[in-house]
Formats: sequence, C-alpha cells, structure tokens
Amino acid sequence: MSNTFPRHLRTNSTEAEQRLWRALRNRQLAGQKFRRQHPIPPYIVDFVCLECRLIIELDGGQHAEAVVRDEARAAYLESLGYKILRVWNHEALSNTDGMLAVILESMNTQEAQA
Repeated sequence: MSNTFPRHLRTNSTEAEQRLWRALRNRQLAGQKFRRQHPIPPYIVDFVCLECRLIIELDGGQHAEAVVRDEARAAYLESLGYKILRVWNHEALSNTDGMLAVILESMNTQEAQA
C-alpha cells in the first residue's frame, strides 16, 4: 500500500474528521498519540491510538449500506487486538465534547484490559 492514498484521504477529510482531528492531535486527549487515516493493511482506519489499541471510525450514511463489509473489517481488526469505536458524523459535529468523553472512556477500558 503506498502512502499516497492515506495522504489523499487526509487532504480531503470531511468536516467531522477535521473537527475530531483538532481535538485528538498533538496528544491533546489524555496525552495519547493518535494517527489519522493510518494504514493497518489491508485497511486504512480513520483514527487510531496504537498505544492503547483503539480505532475510531467516523461513519456517514454510506456505512448503513455496507454492514457486511464493515463487520468483516471489524472482525479482522479486532483479531489484531484493536477495539473499534464507531461514531456517526453527526455526533462528531453536534456533540464533540460528549464524543470525546466516550473516546476517553473507551481508551481507559482498553488500557485496563491490556
């Protein structure tokens, strides 16, 4: 997988992705490093904290139609030891603080299990 596709995704991110990235970048949430549009072959995940093994996926309307594909993808990533937190785009835009609280709780839960 080349680095150009993840770079393209970062450059053309949605408003919800931009808002979440502003809150996660530079270790702003619990001092943890997040990466965005990060390859975990054969997939590219929206956001990941490698240290706490947490993947955050922002979902728009298209994901309601791709349930089987998303379930297979989630099963594979979970088999690698990641926890996946799915967040709807409208939640990221309308309740950013609440969403960050859920992410923080997921991080704490994931670290406790490690």
